[in-house]
Amino acid sequence: MFSKETYMARRAKLKQTIGSGLLLFLGNDESGMNYADNTYHFRQDSTFLYFFGLPYAGLSAIIDIDNDKEIIFGDELTIDAIVWMGTQPTLKEKSEAAGIKEVRPFKEIETYLKNAQQKGQPIHYLPTYRAEHQIKLFQWLGIVPGAEKPSVPFIMGVVNQRNYKSEEEIAEIEKACIVTADMHLTAMRTVRPGIRESDVAAAVAEVAFANNYQLSFPIIATINGQTLHNHDHSHMIKSGDMLLLDAGAETEMGYAGDMSSTIPADSKFTTRQKDIYDIQVAAHEAAVAALRPGIPFVDVYELSCKVIMEGLKDLGFVKGDPMEAVKAGAHAMFMPCGLGHMMGLDVHDMENLGEVYVGYDGQPKSTEFGRKSLRLGRKLEPGFVLTIEPGVYFIPELMDLWRGQNKFTEFINYEKLFTYKDFSGIRNEEDYLITENGARLLGKKIPLRTEEVEAIR
Repeated sequence: MFSKETYMARRAKLKQTIGSGLLLFLGNDESGMNYADNTYHFRQDSTFLYFFGLPYAGLSAIIDIDNDKEIIFGDELTIDAIVWMGTQPTLKEKSEAAGIKEVRPFKEIETYLKNAQQKGQPIHYLPTYRAEHQIKLFQWLGIVPGAEKPSVPFIMGVVNQRNYKSEEEIAEIEKACIVTADMHLTAMRTVRPGIRESDVAAAVAEVAFANNYQLSFPIIATINGQTLHNHDHSHMIKSGDMLLLDAGAETEMGYAGDMSSTIPADSKFTTRQKDIYDIQVAAHEAAVAALRPGIPFVDVYELSCKVIMEGLKDLGFVKGDPMEAVKAGAHAMFMPCGLGHMMGLDVHDMENLGEVYVGYDGQPKSTEFGRKSLRLGRKLEPGFVLTIEPGVYFIPELMDLWRGQNKFTEFINYEKLFTYKDFSGIRNEEDYLITENGARLLGKKIPLRTEEVEAIR
């Protein structure tokens, strides 16, 4: 945890922003995989962590602005729990570490909320992402699951604090990024023909666990890089393959790293692989060079897409004006995803609160295929932490669909494209902090250009 003063200051700022009413923070519970006592790894709700810092199951909290109360609701461990979990500080002691003086039994939260409801006091809550949250809102407030109306002022209040990373947060994210870089360096030394994707995933996970960190998301380690989020690790790596690794570490305090790399199975890229890989790197470096306060991230996205289309035009995949192709949406054949996302206590920071608030400052998102997957479009500001991850993908099903629809034939050379149905996909990803004058890489630099990757191979 940070100091209790950090959490107290965060809560004070939020109370000042919201002004009045009652703020409800739903912590997470243990969740059984296949029976109650065989649980998934516990992860506390990130907004709860941000304002209270307590990584324990079975807690919720209330900030009652009008009555100047901050209360943790939870139960002390029983002797049975201590037998299985070991000695721990009391809940009161845990809460005091976050600057909270009032602790009440968990069952009392329902009475507190219903009393506030009867008095007509506004009760603010955030969007739910777990069934347990919906059940609690139903039990406590009578809100039918699926009929929730999260508080937009509460959402924006949280977003406008969590989007701007403090120096102590940046230091914690940097720790995650250093270990994340080590995970990718390990993969670059591990990949070779004759081993399985699962061997690489295991070596990468070991780096995180050896540092007493968790994974910030399930590892993607695949020779089928054309599938953007491919969590299957069952394939044998063969000569001529490339392995796409997307993996990150999460510190003990819950802060994330997120990097990607594309690694040839052999010691060098083939000519065909290098041609496409170098295009991805050019798009990546152009995006990084453009990062600075005040630039809309959607402009950085369009720049990276333009560079991809220019490179593919030189190889004969694309025709016409590359920027016109991007404006029309033809680039989504090769990059049907976004360029990056906010990162912090969540690897996709605050995605549960809504991308329109986090990444677009309340402005509407595009609904166009490809562009709709851009999680961040707003003007960049100092303190933002984000990823840069353009990709070049050859997706056979998308090729078949668009060719059958005669879509973008003025920009796409389908005859050439179809000769690359077996190519897969390429992505590299780094994490950046927006500074007062530009941007700074977080964590170690991992090999990016073909000659750098081949040197470590």
